[in-house]
Amino acid sequence: MSSSQQSRVVVVTGASAGVGRAAARCFAQGGADVALLARGGAGLDAAAGEVEATGRRALAVEVDMADAAAVDAAAAQVEEVLGPIDVWVNDAFASVFAPFTEIEPDEFQRITEVTYLGFVNGTRAALARMRPRGQGTIVQVGSALAYRGIPLQSAYCGAKHAIQGFTESVRAELAHDGSDIHLTMVQLPALNTPQFSWVLSRLPRRPQPVPPIYQPELAGRAVVWAANHRRREWWVGASTAATLIANAIAPGLLDRYLGRTGVDAQQTDEPAGEHRPANLWDPVDAREDHGAHGEFDDRAHDRSVQWALTRHRRSVLAAGAALGAVMVWRARR
Repeated sequence: MSSSQQSRVVVVTGASAGVGRAAARCFAQGGADVALLARGGAGLDAAAGEVEATGRRALAVEVDMADAAAVDAAAAQVEEVLGPIDVWVNDAFASVFAPFTEIEPDEFQRITEVTYLGFVNGTRAALARMRPRGQGTIVQVGSALAYRGIPLQSAYCGAKHAIQGFTESVRAELAHDGSDIHLTMVQLPALNTPQFSWVLSRLPRRPQPVPPIYQPELAGRAVVWAANHRRREWWVGASTAATLIANAIAPGLLDRYLGRTGVDAQQTDEPAGEHRPANLWDPVDAREDHGAHGEFDDRAHDRSVQWALTRHRRSVLAAGAALGAVMVWRARR
């Protein structure tokens, strides 16, 4: 991890499980004190224990990111206990796996309030404290679905698209003001997180991430990297890059392809259980910690060649240019 992370105060929302949990651990391993915001008490306590095990301070705050006043109060508590916030990571979300016509209006609203307005509320709370100091970093945890909608996730895709537009708007405003606050977005691939076990689902079979599947630690490391390196957006995973490029070149073709494959690709061969938990209205990890990983460890990758090349793209480009020059020189001999 970058030494620039030393002694910083980092806030991670959605920190009780999945990407948020992995990112919080990565920040702490790099020397940051971490505030963990989420609804699930047991998950938060376990995440705080992981941070403290690295020798760093942790502050666990139970908060619903859809509640703007509660989010602002949480930010105030963080600064009172840990000190000025240097990095704020928005990651908390809610979703439903179902065709659009099978999602109730109140469910769609709830997903939008948590997944989109939760990012808005977090960004507002962070900027309220960063702008007077003229510095800070906000990382929006996005997805390939921020650009490319897929079947069975209309509410989540809509929220991620909204986050993308919101982030671009705020970034432009910061540029207008000449602010040094850095606002970046990390677009992630399919990940092995607990969401596939506890997101509300009306599918006939158990939901799964669309392969290839990556471990949440890859995403956690990417979030830390994004917080330490100034770029407006980061793509993680070859599948993310391929999806975004294909969508830019041939979105209609991708519509038809996803129409044919997207429904089955998001379900395993196993039937859905009758008593499946759902965290839309209440946290599943309130009494039991579920960790960062989901049920797909045997199929998930911890590394990504694309991400390694992205992080070192200047060196890669320089090496490519040098190789090209050598080949031209040899051809002319």
